[in-house]
Amino acid sequence: MCMKKNQLKKTLLISGLFSIVVMSCTRDKVVDPPEDTNSPAYHITQSENLVIPDVIALPANLPNGNSRVATFFADGFQKYKAQEIPNSNPVAYQWVFVAPLADLYDATNKKVGNHSAGPTWQLSIADSIYGQAFNPPMTAASSDANSIDWLLLMPKTGKPPTGFFANVSYVQRIDTKGGKAPTTPPTNPSETANVHYTAIYRFSKINP
Repeated sequence: MCMKKNQLKKTLLISGLFSIVVMSCTRDKVVDPPEDTNSPAYHITQSENLVIPDVIALPANLPNGNSRVATFFADGFQKYKAQEIPNSNPVAYQWVFVAPLADLYDATNKKVGNHSAGPTWQLSIADSIYGQAFNPPMTAASSDANSIDWLLLMPKTGKPPTGFFANVSYVQRIDTKGGKAPTTPPTNPSETANVHYTAIYRFSKINP
């Protein structure tokens, strides 16, 4: 009888100690915060899974191919202004693109530069690149009808890339969200519109 009581006490003691250990481990466990799906880092990471349309894919540039110099997330506006439609009677107006204006973020969510008229991407006075379209332009419609096109651009003739961008040969705009001109046309020549957009910009170089 005594032996059974002792065994019962031991069992209860072990169970109690186990419960304390489990509670302690549960209390001390660090729970990771939910991933911020709106962060630049999240968008940059997810963009690596995108299928790039052939028309804006990088040329093969064999035998050594290409390599990525940088990937940035842009958050800002596409700027538009009113322009009279030629020969319209009565006079009517349409939206024409002016320039982008956006902040650039890296994969650590740090703001590193800006994207503006030119178009240009600038990290500092010494680190910038101007872009221009190929001839013919290389564009692909976004899967979202309300978003601006995906693009493949080249460095602008007469404005060689500098500093960080010195060896860049291609700029791709992908994963666009928003940015298209308003569907309602302007009613006077002084109207402007700033349309919010986000995009991923990839900068690549040809391997020597």
